Amino acid sequence: MTTLEPLTGLPNDSPLTPLRFLQRSAEVYPNKDAILYGSRRYSYTEFKAAAERMARGIRARITPGDRVVFLAPNVPEMLIAHFAVPLAGGILVALNSRLARPEIEYVLRHSEATLLFVDAELVATVGDSRPASTFLTGTIEIPDAEFGLAASGLDFGQQTLESFLAEADEAAVTDARPLRWDIDDERSPLTINYTSGTTGKPKGVVYSHRGAYLNSFGEVFHNSFTSSSVYLWTLPMFHCNGWCTPWAVTAAGATHVCLRAVRPDAVWSAIDTLGITNLCGAPTVCSLIANAEQAHPLSKPLSITTAGAPPAPSVIEQLETLGVTVVHVYGLTEVYGPYTICEYQPEWDGLPSEERARKISRQGVGMLQAESARVVDADMVDVPKDGATVGEIVLRGNNVMLGYYRDPQATAEAFRGGWFHTGDLGVMHPDGYLELKDRVKDIIISGGENISSIEVENAMLAHPTVLDVAVVGIPHEKWGERPKAYVVLRPDHAVTAVDLLTHTRYLIASFKVPDDVHFVETLPRTATGKVMKMMLRDLHAATPD
Repeated sequence: MTTLEPLTGLPNDSPLTPLRFLQRSAEVYPNKDAILYGSRRYSYTEFKAAAERMARGIRARITPGDRVVFLAPNVPEMLIAHFAVPLAGGILVALNSRLARPEIEYVLRHSEATLLFVDAELVATVGDSRPASTFLTGTIEIPDAEFGLAASGLDFGQQTLESFLAEADEAAVTDARPLRWDIDDERSPLTINYTSGTTGKPKGVVYSHRGAYLNSFGEVFHNSFTSSSVYLWTLPMFHCNGWCTPWAVTAAGATHVCLRAVRPDAVWSAIDTLGITNLCGAPTVCSLIANAEQAHPLSKPLSITTAGAPPAPSVIEQLETLGVTVVHVYGLTEVYGPYTICEYQPEWDGLPSEERARKISRQGVGMLQAESARVVDADMVDVPKDGATVGEIVLRGNNVMLGYYRDPQATAEAFRGGWFHTGDLGVMHPDGYLELKDRVKDIIISGGENISSIEVENAMLAHPTVLDVAVVGIPHEKWGERPKAYVVLRPDHAVTAVDLLTHTRYLIASFKVPDDVHFVETLPRTATGKVMKMMLRDLHAATPD
């Protein structure tokens, strides 16, 4: 053989796509519960049929490569869309269900989406979407009779999902082309995930079939998913496509338990009655579970994978007392969600619970499908592995995005030097475990000293009265910046600012201790659990005292 032929189509090459996971599980587990949602039940045969039916309807309305937006909570239709849209040849845009109308309209324009599927509860927020983008040809309303949302009762020219699927059935009669569960190019776009836009307009992060496929395998391995697993949807599917878990759980032939809203009673009810084995979520979800009235020690294993911000060691300790195993991962939208994981070491068993919790709260090492993370200085030189020298975390590998949609300049900036620059600051420990210290924009520089807001927050969270805390840097005439804490207390608990600061001063250096504590009822958070610290800085500017 003197020349190399293209591999595509040859018996030794099959382009990677997560579509294969549903196709296989329907073959292997045809009658097994695939999706549970209230009284609704889908077997894997029915899951596949629902994806095919929706795909036929979408295929009749788009051209290959068109963007299809889904705006919905964690209902079955959102899960089905993760297979139906790419099966139809489209690119899925799973949109944050908490966005305001102007933000939704921006994404519709920027993505040049052809179709918009919107949950009945969110129709009022979207309003008439037709003027938002000249590319939009149709809006389809998703009902949820299970929770009293059979229809929005509003008329903005949208089509019901029932009529859309009826058209799909008609299209199947006239269009006999089979749906393709395989693809030609594994590096073609699969989804676009829009960032929160906390520092500017949201950017569209493009995922490939290949990247999602490989990341899903990492999720299956590290979460120990099997066909006996029962996964509770507490993590929004719109966030990094649910960390690729819609595909990973399906790949394992496990059971998805959809959850419209994350409430303590609903979560604990599912844990107690449905045999939940796994769930994912931000540290706020961990705290919600640990501090719920319904919380109690478990008789069966439950694993929570958490990310979004470093979990407080005190929360990890709480969950461990309930029999919950906490798995800590780290990543970003630009790397398909989780990229590193804090692999538990057997020698940690003998450590005091507080020290063990500190170990578990680190961001750890590269996951199976990922490369090793680096912590570098401004010249891209690795910082010493001393657990103290701070640098920027940079990543690369199969699970880095294709780029930002329609933004080559931002893509080039993010990929400078051949690595993806996270904008996160961290240290590397002697054992090779990564520890996140802060976002670049959230590090507090006081009198020339760097103060990690995360370190201060963990110290304050160790006080038994504190439920939640965020620390931000505020302007200071002498020191440049000083930390200020916004604190949420546990119900029926009380503490003075003086006592709380005294407690904090025992745990960290005095110059890191906040000058001021402001008690609040809640902290402003994104839908993925991250504190919107810019809003707290704005709050201080408006009410500096």
